[in-house]
Amino acid sequence: MSSPSSNPEQPWRTGSGTPQPTPGNAFSDWAPGLVMFAGVLMLINGIMEVFRGIMAVSNDDLFVHTPRYVFRFDLTGWGWIHIIIGVLVAVVGAFLLKGAAWARFAGIFLTALSALESFLVLPYYPLWSLVVIALDIFIICALCVYRPEAGTPS
Repeated sequence: MSSPSSNPEQPWRTGSGTPQPTPGNAFSDWAPGLVMFAGVLMLINGIMEVFRGIMAVSNDDLFVHTPRYVFRFDLTGWGWIHIIIGVLVAVVGAFLLKGAAWARFAGIFLTALSALESFLVLPYYPLWSLVVIALDIFIICALCVYRPEAGTPS
């Protein structure tokens, strides 16, 4: 009688031979959906940033004024920065949904820029700035972890 480890019919028990294939990589199954969700979040985040910029440009009484903040700027200027970055984030999010490969890299850059600008305006609109920073971090993570297969076009 042979031991189970020396049975040639069952190489999976011996530790030698080729490993048995798994049904699929769970991460690779849902990673494209995560990127699509990041694209939708970029669209929403960009549109909301445009609205926040419009609020700052048209009626800056809605924002808290902090006289001794290090990064103190004119709120109208910040509003225009929000509008420009918001439009860029929304446009790149739309291209990400269309499957453009360059949109992943542009999305990482623009959402990092969006997170930085939300940090800089934290004293003016703190709760929404924290929400935007959290969304931006999630978007960056989703765009960084996805690796398209070598044989598939992106």
